[in-house]
Amino acid sequence: MIIGVPKEIMHDENRVAATPETVKKFVADGHTMLVERGAGAGAFFMDTAYEEAGAKIVDDVREIYNQADLILKVKEPLFNEKNGTHEIDMMKRGQYLITFIHPASPVNHEMVKKMAANGIIGLTLDGIPRISRAQSMDALTSMSTCAGYRGIVMAAEKLAKFIPNIFCAVGSIKPAKVMVIGAGVAGLQALATAKRLGAIVYAADIRAAAREQAQSLGAKIVDLGIPDEVSVAEGGYANAITGDWLEKERAALRPVIKDMDIVFLSALVPGKLAPVMVTEDMVASMSPGSVIVDIAIDQGGNCEITTPGIVDIKHNVTLMGIKNIPGFLPTSSTWMFANNVYNLAKHLIKDDRIALDMNDPIDSSILVTDGHQLVHKGAKEAMGLL
Repeated sequence: MIIGVPKEIMHDENRVAATPETVKKFVADGHTMLVERGAGAGAFFMDTAYEEAGAKIVDDVREIYNQADLILKVKEPLFNEKNGTHEIDMMKRGQYLITFIHPASPVNHEMVKKMAANGIIGLTLDGIPRISRAQSMDALTSMSTCAGYRGIVMAAEKLAKFIPNIFCAVGSIKPAKVMVIGAGVAGLQALATAKRLGAIVYAADIRAAAREQAQSLGAKIVDLGIPDEVSVAEGGYANAITGDWLEKERAALRPVIKDMDIVFLSALVPGKLAPVMVTEDMVASMSPGSVIVDIAIDQGGNCEITTPGIVDIKHNVTLMGIKNIPGFLPTSSTWMFANNVYNLAKHLIKDDRIALDMNDPIDSSILVTDGHQLVHKGAKEAMGLL
């Protein structure tokens, strides 16, 4: 196959979908690799290293989209200002795309519809199921590790006070309080990082197993009052909580959040919109100078008023809606991501072509558009098509 790797165009996105190491593996497997010039520079993977690994360096990204059978990206397709056209419109009918699409997120609905209309076969990395044979392909888990660590570091930079307990000539300053909502991979990494920085840490999750893990890291647990039969979905994921149960969660969180200095939001339901756990009145109740990091923003966000893609201040609270936090840790995150993508491609490519098996939970879970229409259930639900 001819496999193309464009340079990411999202603002401050320094990751790339392949490293020289994975390019070498693809070439050894018999594939032709086209890499846009400078694609890896932000993560300190240089063009010369890609060439030495067997890739062809391409100056015009349109050549990559025109020739490749498979496109590997990090973020969802966006409007390419340099070329004055959307990345989807540079792609060709029947072309495969592997990236994070986040198809259920409202900001991506029009792009996903365009992908279907243009005949693109979209495979989303946020759909990889958490089963043992898919672990090496699970880019969401890899990037969640990065986001949990880096998200807390970024919050510390914005926070207007010390995180650890500080003793000085005029007295002592109490440690910051950090609340993590959603104690999955990202949340647990956030808890561990905040704890290392000296914070008092709190955690909330509707799953008993996740609460136990958070408690083992020293977190004080906030009971959301959701029974296990309601909270846990197949595979140990969190269930989609709505209606009265969601209001019950918010009621449990409201008196706690007002005392927090940092709130880290990572409550996600695979393939669906993220639940809104923090409402505007909760944000307004927090102390001036507090920080909210909403890493669920790719799937709509856990905070009602987070603005996707930017950092802004509302009610004197800093709201971080950055969509590519792992991109601020580019060398490590790219190494993890590129290996995940290689392992997925290796699984999908058989006899020099991609062969999707809809009886395989990996293949069926990642398919967003099949070259003709939108097939992703979570996206169709979010669009009101089911």
